[in-house]
Amino acid sequence: MDILTFIISAVAVVVGFAIGYIVRKTLAKREIEGAEAKAENLIKEAKSKQKEILLQANDKALKIIEDAKQEARQRRQELTHMQQRLEKRESIFDQKLLDLENKQQKLFEKAKEVEAVKEKIAKIREEQLQKLEKIAKMTKDQARNVLLENTEKMVKEDILARLKKLQSEGQEEIDKKAREILSLAIQRCSIPQAQEVTTTTVDLPSDEMKGRIIGREGRNIRTIEQLTGVEIVVDDTPMAINISGFSPIRRHVAKRALETLISDGRIHPARIEEAIDNAKKQIALEIKKAGEDALYELGIAGIDPKLVQILGRLKFRTSYGHNVLLHSLEVAHLAGLLAEELEADVTVCKKGGIFHDIGKAVDHEVKGGHPEIGYDIMKKFHMPEDVAYMCIAHHEDAPKTLEGIIVKVADAISGARPGARKDTYERYLQRLEELENVANSFEGVQKTYAIQAGREVRVFVIPESIDDLAAAKLAQNIAHKIEEELKYPGEIKVNVIREMRITEYAR
Repeated sequence: MDILTFIISAVAVVVGFAIGYIVRKTLAKREIEGAEAKAENLIKEAKSKQKEILLQANDKALKIIEDAKQEARQRRQELTHMQQRLEKRESIFDQKLLDLENKQQKLFEKAKEVEAVKEKIAKIREEQLQKLEKIAKMTKDQARNVLLENTEKMVKEDILARLKKLQSEGQEEIDKKAREILSLAIQRCSIPQAQEVTTTTVDLPSDEMKGRIIGREGRNIRTIEQLTGVEIVVDDTPMAINISGFSPIRRHVAKRALETLISDGRIHPARIEEAIDNAKKQIALEIKKAGEDALYELGIAGIDPKLVQILGRLKFRTSYGHNVLLHSLEVAHLAGLLAEELEADVTVCKKGGIFHDIGKAVDHEVKGGHPEIGYDIMKKFHMPEDVAYMCIAHHEDAPKTLEGIIVKVADAISGARPGARKDTYERYLQRLEELENVANSFEGVQKTYAIQAGREVRVFVIPESIDDLAAAKLAQNIAHKIEEELKYPGEIKVNVIREMRITEYAR
């Protein structure tokens, strides 16, 4: 029974599979037939659209070809028209060229006729000259010389008298005009002058302050003199002390430091060093302000700040007892006024006047004369050549430019005023500088100060480089070199100071 059931089930399964296969195959065949029908329809539609596109493309191509042909026809017409115009112009030019050639030929013929006429005239003139020479019995050159000699004899005295009169009148007029220009310029320029001296006075609130400035065993006054290079003179003058030194900068530094110490009340070596450092900074600012004020007064702008600083140093520089900055300012004003009268370059004259002695600001530090040093400084700061040349022009016998002559004249006017300069003072300062330079020429010297009107030289040495024995030897060498190179009255005391200072900090 079970076997029969199994057989029937198996047969049923096989029959089911067979029926399913037949149904599936029938459905697949129908789908294939439908797809083929769709494909044929798509192909037909594509062919139909292809024909339409081809027809449209053909129409566009025909239209483009027709347009191109039309444009080509127009171009050919334009070219034909232009060719006709060119041919017409060419024929006109050919005709004009023929006319010009005909005119040129006629001009050549007339030129030949003119040359022939000239030759005839020349021959006739030569014949006439020959006839005149035969009649006068002299040549043409001889006749000219005779005529000139006769004329010269007739008018020689008149010409000489007239020339002498004109020269006299011209020179008088020139001298009068020059005096007028110079007088006007000098009247319009007024620069205050102050004679520089070698001492500066510091007022004290009481005589008791003198003892505090001197300090215990003179340590305070020695510190001030060592750091500033001046000599503090404490005498019987009530409520005042004097600062002696040939350098105005050193004296002003010492004066500022003393005024600060006196107002503060604390006077000891450490405080003195601090006050002197502050005074040096104040003097540096004052130097810069002096240069700026001088340029502002002249209306000069655009100058390098370093050059302004160098200019301000002239405030503390003298020449023959004459303050160089005030002298330069006066020269600039005079040169500008003279330039206006003579129609020269006023700006060049003013700049040349204010900077003409700029070399004196550093002539004690740089080798050479101040004209060459000043010229090099001006070129270093890219100043124009005509301005830089003024540093040299004011010492030349014949300056090359009108502005150079004006600055030279202004410099002479400023220096020639009564009381403007003192030769003896300048020589005194020069002797003090020479003393310091001799001592500074030795190795191991830190700084040197000439004091006591040049009767004493204080030399501070580097303690690490010079020992006590070498210091004694150095003093002898300096004294010996001073004797060989310098001329001076009396004797000069050489003090070599070696000071060892050791500083430590407790933390």
